Amino acid sequence: MTVRTRFAPSPTGMLHIGGARTALFSWLYARHHGGEFVLRIEDTDRERSTEEATRVILDGLSWLGLDWDGEPVFQAARQAEHVLAAEQLIDEGYAYRCYCTKDELDRMREEQRAAGRKPMYDGRCRHRSDRPEGQPYVVRFRSPDVGETIVQDMVLGEVVFNNAELDDLIILRSDGTPTYNLAVVADDAAMGITHVVRGSDHLNNTPRQIQLYQALGLPIPRFAHIPLIHGPDGAKMSKRHGAVAITEYRQAGYLPDAVNNYLARLGWSHGDEEVFSREQLIELFDLAQVGKTAARFDQAKLDWLNAHYLREADPESLAGDVARFMGDVDLSAGPQLARVIASLQERSKNLVEIAEGARFFYVAPDSYQEKAVKKNFRDATWPLLERFIAVAGALEAWSDQAIHDLIQRICEEEGVNMGKLAQPLRILVSGGPVSPPIDLTLMLLGRDEALQRIRRGMQALRG
Repeated sequence: MTVRTRFAPSPTGMLHIGGARTALFSWLYARHHGGEFVLRIEDTDRERSTEEATRVILDGLSWLGLDWDGEPVFQAARQAEHVLAAEQLIDEGYAYRCYCTKDELDRMREEQRAAGRKPMYDGRCRHRSDRPEGQPYVVRFRSPDVGETIVQDMVLGEVVFNNAELDDLIILRSDGTPTYNLAVVADDAAMGITHVVRGSDHLNNTPRQIQLYQALGLPIPRFAHIPLIHGPDGAKMSKRHGAVAITEYRQAGYLPDAVNNYLARLGWSHGDEEVFSREQLIELFDLAQVGKTAARFDQAKLDWLNAHYLREADPESLAGDVARFMGDVDLSAGPQLARVIASLQERSKNLVEIAEGARFFYVAPDSYQEKAVKKNFRDATWPLLERFIAVAGALEAWSDQAIHDLIQRICEEEGVNMGKLAQPLRILVSGGPVSPPIDLTLMLLGRDEALQRIRRGMQALRG
């Protein structure tokens, strides 16, 4: 059997961190077994489905590298097949037309609550044979009244549902459109899905879907329900915890491999290891290692992983994204971007920080951080700077080592620590107190640009 999984998001909202993890687990399981991963956009809710949400889903999956096999399937285009499935169920006695009005259903539920019973449809239209002309109706699936429906879940184990607790769900609305449970069963069967990997919030739908598979005579896929993601406080994941569209992580400067690594470890483990390449995840991932309890989102850990991947990355591979974050800065007016990136990788958590740290290499400062100036500039600072300019202009080689040796020699001869000269130089060329090592910074700027900035800054601050 070829393993065939799917990711089936609804384009009624953005693809968030939980949905991205579900897609990743489904993708990894398929790739681990040499199978196929397909994408279905469940857009049957025409009023709430948007092109923007669909685009975010496609862009987010593409950014994460979760490639799907074949073209995306749009569920709304398969409505005719869903209606045929409903008609088959009616013809074979597994479904029926229900003419109950909203008022009737409300009264029924009120009476059940008053009697201390669970409010649920009581099947009053099951045996109707009349078809009142012009009266709207829905189609309901006739759920078994007795027995149990058992879900053999690949993550949660055996989950038993009492059929008496499952009422006759609607499978076709009064406007003839299918509901979720019918559409998903018909589509998963038509697409040959062998394994359904999804969030545990879908678990209550599973016994109903199993009953539909059985009634339609279709093979039942294996199910794996992944526990949800909670915030660090144990509450349901929300925007304040980081539950934003997955594309916002791209905009915040995260690397897709870091996000995938982090998402994989939210609920799955392999020993005590934390860092996994994409290839390692495909080799090692198995649903049997997914935990049964909710995972907790940890922003600090995501930042740590992203910083790790930044340090390990080839600077050239980051240049395109860093340039994008730098906007309309003229990168031809400074050093090679990859060399600048290499000088910033060690201390940066994301690409935005690298872009912000790289900006001054291409745009000379027009102001200087007041607090840094007050802290680092004294009367004794100016002679140090004057001496540096005088000697630096005549250095035989403009290298970071030569610059370092010059700063060290001047400070030793003047009896001060290197910071007394290095920090004022940093402020003059960058505008602030933070940059890569000053010798490397000056080397990357180039002799002429560096000395010009130092002279201009001295003139501005003295004035």
